[in-house]
Amino acid sequence: MTPRSETRDRIVEEAARLFHERGYSATGISTILDRAGVNSGSLYHFFPGKEALLIGVLERHLAQLEPVILRPAESTTEDPLERVFALLEGYRRGLLVSGFARGCPVGNLSLELGDRVPRVRSLIDEYFSRWVTRVSSWLAQAEDRLPVGLDRNGVARLVLAVMEGALMQARTARDLAPYDHAVAQLRAHFRLLEDYADREIAEGLPAEEAAVGRPESESARSVAEAEAAEPSGWRYW
Repeated sequence: MTPRSETRDRIVEEAARLFHERGYSATGISTILDRAGVNSGSLYHFFPGKEALLIGVLERHLAQLEPVILRPAESTTEDPLERVFALLEGYRRGLLVSGFARGCPVGNLSLELGDRVPRVRSLIDEYFSRWVTRVSSWLAQAEDRLPVGLDRNGVARLVLAVMEGALMQARTARDLAPYDHAVAQLRAHFRLLEDYADREIAEGLPAEEAAVGRPESESARSVAEAEAAEPSGWRYW
């Protein structure tokens, strides 16, 4: 790596950290320069403005998604369904390490910036799409344990929605309980899917009935059991 590329990487790394800590709008260029230990000429050599730097930050997050977020969760367990919860555990650890100051860095930027910049929107969308695709691939690996005809992509998007929403609630409350309860509900949902798949096998249900849910009373019992399994901590996921 050349000194020039090292300088660029340092600028992007510090900008990413600051955007995560403070948000994009609240982070000034002078603060980024100070953190990176460079002068304005060095920054503007690589990035004509703050928006270009934001794009560089999102490209960095996209490049790190596989090695930093997805692969560690995948290597934690051979069970493809448990990989989903290993992934969510990683975000939980992030809450603890940051003292509830940080959520998902890309999710934060999405909430703050919306679709104001087309290139930014497309990078955020690509990030989430890759995230969902990998979770969907884990569900595909467990297809023999899940209902026939399950919308795996839809379930993967549900996992993403649970993660992002639970992070937001936990940060607001400065408490892990909202995150833990949301993930427990997701765990209960997965158990219901596995139970229904077992029922399909036992009863020989046709494929067109695969998406039919179980009676609400059974769902409520399963959720209550998941919540009560270990009420003192998050490990009941």
